[in-house]
Amino acid sequence: MKYNTRKFLLSGLVVLTFIAYSYQQRHDDESAKVVAPTSQATSSSVNPASTQSSNGSAASSGMHGMMSAAYKDGSYVGNAADAFYGYIQVKAVIQNGAITDVQFLQHPNDHSTSIEINNQAMPYLKQEAIKAQSSQVDIVSGATDTSYAFIESLKTALNKART
Repeated sequence: MKYNTRKFLLSGLVVLTFIAYSYQQRHDDESAKVVAPTSQATSSSVNPASTQSSNGSAASSGMHGMMSAAYKDGSYVGNAADAFYGYIQVKAVIQNGAITDVQFLQHPNDHSTSIEINNQAMPYLKQEAIKAQSSQVDIVSGATDTSYAFIESLKTALNKART
């Protein structure tokens, strides 16, 4: 009987540990802003000046950031950032003081899973950076490491472009 009681207590401890872990993961996920890529993420570039909200006014805080950011025209390469399965490195292209393109110079592409994830995440991240006119973009669900590395590399590129 003593053996069964130990098994029951141990099983209960395992269940409680799992519940606590699940609660922590849910809490962490809710505190991070996470979005999934949309089918519109495949566009090659977005003109930030043409972005309109549903009421016809210039959209979001990204537009405000564009007005105050004032980058120097040119192309700026960011530092390579670790994305767990490889490195992400981007080049920001600035024209008329605004981000007009973000090019991926380096990204994990040696595993089929990395290729699939990055093919979905990279266009979305690029589009969001152009829209926001900064490195402050939403994390792509399922591509968290890629997203964080993209943000880090773009941030260093944009720091070089500041006037």
